Amino acid sequence: MKKVISAFALGICLGGVSFSVLADPPVAPFYESVMKMAPEGKLGQVIKKEQIKTSIHGAQAWRVAYISSDVNDKKTISTGLIVAPTGPAPKEGRPIMSWGHGTTGTAQNCGPSQVLNPAVPLNEYYLIGGNSWTDYGIPSLQEFISEGYVVTATDYQGLGGGGRHQYVVASTNGIDMINAARAAASMKELGAGKKTIIYGWSQGGGAVIAATSMPEYLARKGTAADNLQLIGGIALAPQDIAIVMPGATADEASAQKALGGTIGMFTDNIFNFTHMAMGMWGTQSANPQLKLNDIFTDEGVNVLNEVFGNKCMHAGADTLNFNYGTNYKSLLKDQISNSLEWTKAMIKASVNPVVPTSPVVIYWGTKDTTNPPVMGKLYQEQMCKLGGNVNRVQLPGEQSHFTTPGSSKPFYIQWVKDRLAGKPAENNCAIAATLGS
Repeated sequence: MKKVISAFALGICLGGVSFSVLADPPVAPFYESVMKMAPEGKLGQVIKKEQIKTSIHGAQAWRVAYISSDVNDKKTISTGLIVAPTGPAPKEGRPIMSWGHGTTGTAQNCGPSQVLNPAVPLNEYYLIGGNSWTDYGIPSLQEFISEGYVVTATDYQGLGGGGRHQYVVASTNGIDMINAARAAASMKELGAGKKTIIYGWSQGGGAVIAATSMPEYLARKGTAADNLQLIGGIALAPQDIAIVMPGATADEASAQKALGGTIGMFTDNIFNFTHMAMGMWGTQSANPQLKLNDIFTDEGVNVLNEVFGNKCMHAGADTLNFNYGTNYKSLLKDQISNSLEWTKAMIKASVNPVVPTSPVVIYWGTKDTTNPPVMGKLYQEQMCKLGGNVNRVQLPGEQSHFTTPGSSKPFYIQWVKDRLAGKPAENNCAIAATLGS
C-alpha cells in the first residue's frame, strides 16, 4: 500500500488530528468575493448576482449568492443558478422549479454553477455525451423554460459560498433548495409566483424528501419571499440515512450496530466508500463536536481532510483508488467510538418523521447500487403510515443510479403539469403495502 501521509505537513487540528493547511481551491472572482461575505440578511435574500449567457431558447440566467441556513439554524451563504423565461410574466406569476443536484464533491470549487456554461440541461460525467469532469446542468431545463417556469439550481452551502459543505446532511441541503426558491421569488424581474415544486437526484433526492417534511421552516415569516406554496416533491433515487437506522439511538450498543451496518453498506467498492466517507465528513462539518477519528484512523482523517477539502467527487475517488487500491478499508478504525452521538447527528440531519407537506413521487431503477432502493421503499412505508401522499415508481428497463434522471424525465414532466393544473396526485401507498417491493 502506498503511503501518502508523509507528504502532509502538520497544521490546524480538525476531527481530532492534524492535517495540512492549504488554501481553498481556486474559484472564479464571483465566488471568491462571496466567500469573503458574511451570511447576513433574510432567508432567501440575494446578496450577489451576475447575469450569464445561456443557450436555452427564450431564457435569461444568473449566477446568484443568497442567504440560507443549516440543520442547526445557523445562517449560511449558498450559491447557484436562476434561469427564467424572457418576456412578460402571467398575472399569477411563474411557477418555480427548484433543482437539487447529485453528488459533485465537497470542496469550494465543486458547485455546478462554476463550470463555464452552467445554464444548460443536465450533463452527466458517466454517460456518453458527458463533456466535463463533473455533473452539471439542470434536467429538463429547456422544457421547463418553454412551459414558462422559473428554474433555480442551488450549489448547496460550502460549494462556492464558503464554509465546509454538509454533504448528505439532507436537512441542510433541503433548506438550501427552499431558500433558492425564495431567492427566485424575491427577484422581481423574474415574475415568479408562489407555486413551487422541488426536484432532485441522489443527494438532491434526499434533500427533496427532507424539505417536504419541514412544515415549520416553509412557513417562516420575515424571509425574502414568504408564503411559498410547495405543491410537490420529485425525488430521483433518493437517500434516507435515518430510515435504515431504526432504533439506532436507543443505547450505545444499538448505535454501534446501526452505524457499523450503515458504513458496511457503502464500503463494497472505492466509489461507494468515497461517498460514505464524504458523508461522515459532511456530518462532522455540521457537528463540530464529533471527531472523524471516532470512525477513521489518524491517517484516514488526514487523508480525507486533504482530499475532500481540495477535490471534487470523481477526482477524490480516483485519488483514494490510486493511493490505496483495494486497501481503502485500512482508513477505517477496527472499532468505532462515540457511536451514539454520531447516530443522533445522522438521524437529525436526515428526513424528519413528519408527514410531507405536499405529494411526493420517487423514481427508482432496479440496477441502482449507489443509493439502495430499499431506502425509498422504507421512506414510503414510513410516510404512508403517517398519512402522506407518496407514490413510488419503478422505472422501465434496468435503470442504474446514473440513468435515473434521463429515464424518469417523461414521467415527472407530466407529473409537474398535473400538479400545477391542480389535479390530485396518485398515491400508491395501499398498493405498496401489499406488494412489499
